[in-house]
Amino acid sequence: YIQRQTITLTFTPTAELICHHQVEINQSFPKEGWVEEDPREIMQSVYECMERTCEKLCQLNISVSNIKAVGVTNQRETTLVWDKETGEPLYNAIVWLDLRTQSTVERLINKAPGRNKNHLKHKTGLPISTYFSAVKLRWLLDNVDEIQEAMLDGRAMFGTVDSWIIWCLTGGRNGGVHCTDVSNASRTMLFNIHSMDWDPELCRYFDVPMEILPKVRSSSEIYGCMKSGSLAGVPISGCLGDQSAALVGQMCFKEGQAKNTYGTGCFLLRNTGTKPVMSEHGLLTTVAYKMGKDEPACYALEGSVAIAGAVVRWLKDNMGIVQSSSEIEKLAAAAGSSYGCYFVPAFSGLYAPYWEPSARGIICGLTQFTNRNHLAFAALEAVCFQTREILDAMNQDSGVPLTQLQVDGGMTSNRLLMQLQADILCMPVVRPTMSETTALGAAMAAGAAEGVQVWTLSPDQLPHVTSEKYEPQINSDESEFRFGRWKKAVQKAMNWETTESCCNGNGTQLSINL
Repeated sequence: YIQRQTITLTFTPTAELICHHQVEINQSFPKEGWVEEDPREIMQSVYECMERTCEKLCQLNISVSNIKAVGVTNQRETTLVWDKETGEPLYNAIVWLDLRTQSTVERLINKAPGRNKNHLKHKTGLPISTYFSAVKLRWLLDNVDEIQEAMLDGRAMFGTVDSWIIWCLTGGRNGGVHCTDVSNASRTMLFNIHSMDWDPELCRYFDVPMEILPKVRSSSEIYGCMKSGSLAGVPISGCLGDQSAALVGQMCFKEGQAKNTYGTGCFLLRNTGTKPVMSEHGLLTTVAYKMGKDEPACYALEGSVAIAGAVVRWLKDNMGIVQSSSEIEKLAAAAGSSYGCYFVPAFSGLYAPYWEPSARGIICGLTQFTNRNHLAFAALEAVCFQTREILDAMNQDSGVPLTQLQVDGGMTSNRLLMQLQADILCMPVVRPTMSETTALGAAMAAGAAEGVQVWTLSPDQLPHVTSEKYEPQINSDESEFRFGRWKKAVQKAMNWETTESCCNGNGTQLSINL
């Protein structure tokens, strides 16, 4: 499970977590708005996690031979290019949050008919945005000499993190399998979600050569086998983008079921069955999963929020307001309210439902009474308000409102956050006691694959997962008032940054905020 950390977890087919190991992955910020990860460090963390987990199994007197399959789940849009002859990455991975492509996106939107950011949505389900892989890949092709040389020599390979990991684990330059699954491919803007393959017209639009793309496979089939280490010979048979994996791990196999994952960002997905539903309210249409070569693809509506857990990290690392991520719950509880302070953490612009890259973060409603406790409370409320916005959009698109929200992800251990979420949504919030549903989803896909089949996804044989429920504790009028103030704050964050610039007397570039 690859996000800002690599986690290896082992499960039984009854969804019982046996053991796990976790390694943090460093992110670098070479320039304002740039976010990168080292692909070598990603793989080192994968190998370390797998070996340490195998050691822990042995300590529990469980033979490693009992591991029947490996599944991979990952950040979806994070983009890599590597050399298939040397096996080395040609640049750092550009992370999904990265904003360096904003000028490219504006140029693409300006040349689209009617300057419509949804110009490609009929094929991709996505707006033209810095979020998705195609514009990151375009930047790499335009700006990195080593990649341009590798392209000319036919040595370049493109992939999201899943492709890089599977290629490395199955042999790398010595016969590694270059593939991805439909859920990851559908986040590139190069994939046609109707034909379920790379689209030549989309590739021409972004000027991306199709020969560097990985082969698109289902989310549950044997791609290849581990080539080294304690798990050598074990098939890799599950691959899902992290949010799709969480949807599977939450057992949301029926049309209309939904889950919200609270991690670095916040991602609400609703299963729409075997037909894609195009949103009229700022949501994405994405491929949720395809559980086998001959199985139909299932689609989802998705609301994506860029900054959720990342706001807590910002308060800790940038501002020093909290010393640890767990401290924010204690500070917010001490305040009991934001006392009119609202925090819009639009550090990477605003994603769903606005898709406004020019927005920037603001804190408003400050008084002399405001202290760090109120900021901590406002930060947690911001996560909940953003979820309310995408849930409202999803209810409008589907016409069938959710009656409760299933949640997962690291932030759900914050009990105050979960109660705030129930209050702001005016509906129950249900959290599984085993919160690693993303990793569970990857394990389920791997175990259910043809040729492995140690797990069944039959509805009447799905494992039962225990959960706890948070009920709303405030009246709906108060909830609506606070949400109304939040939306007012969002409007003040809009249209803050443009890519236009001018020079001052020293020749220094100054950005102009319009």
